Amino acid sequence: MRRELHAEWTKLRTVTGPGWLLLGIVVLTVAGGAAASGAMTCPSAGCGQDATRIALFGVQLGQGLVALLAVVAVCGEYSTGMIRTSLTAMPRRMSALAARTGLLAGLTLAAGTLGVLGSLLAARLLLPGNGFTPEHGYPPLSLSDGPTLRAAAGSVLYLALIAVLSAGVATAVRDSAVSAGAVLGLIYLFPMLALLIQDEDVQLVLWRLSPMNAGLAVQATTSLSAMPIGAWAGLGVAAAWAAAALACGGWLLSIRDA
Repeated sequence: MRRELHAEWTKLRTVTGPGWLLLGIVVLTVAGGAAASGAMTCPSAGCGQDATRIALFGVQLGQGLVALLAVVAVCGEYSTGMIRTSLTAMPRRMSALAARTGLLAGLTLAAGTLGVLGSLLAARLLLPGNGFTPEHGYPPLSLSDGPTLRAAAGSVLYLALIAVLSAGVATAVRDSAVSAGAVLGLIYLFPMLALLIQDEDVQLVLWRLSPMNAGLAVQATTSLSAMPIGAWAGLGVAAAWAAAALACGGWLLSIRDA
């Protein structure tokens, strides 16, 4: 596995795209969180806002670049034909897939951690000026607070799961445009579809099945009993999507030619 990891790392660091995408994940996550923190207000006590979730809004934006990072890393070799060289050098396809997916997940964890920490810092500075003060029931955001720590750690894990999901889809599809469209549609359009359904029971099921809606339930720190799905159960739904996509991609990789 060490040889496969070294090969995948060499391929990623010798092209410019992944590096810029990793930087973009951090910047977009922080910028989105800062924009949300600057826009939301709490004019009085009991305004009903979840300050931590507001701070982590940028994760919904950064996940798009996570998906593109995985698609570029996987499909780039297919578009250039270099996949044949890679499979000749690393004939154990499952080991190569595991190394690539693990590397993508690790890099996403690093970028996601920076993005989430930056978002919380920006919110800590911006939210008090918009009424999120101790007098209104909102102490400064801190990782020493258990729910905030869970929301932050869960958000980073969620981004890593999106990387695994995207890598699985890209391995199965092998085309950059189709893979990106499939993953971004699953992430962003699935929740919109749930909103279009009039039947509340069906809507609830679709909400619980949506990788983004369910996965980002881990960010909630208030009104937890009113959530359609629990924090860790929702992250489990996202993990199930990622595992299924990776299993499908691995199976197709093992039975077809390059």
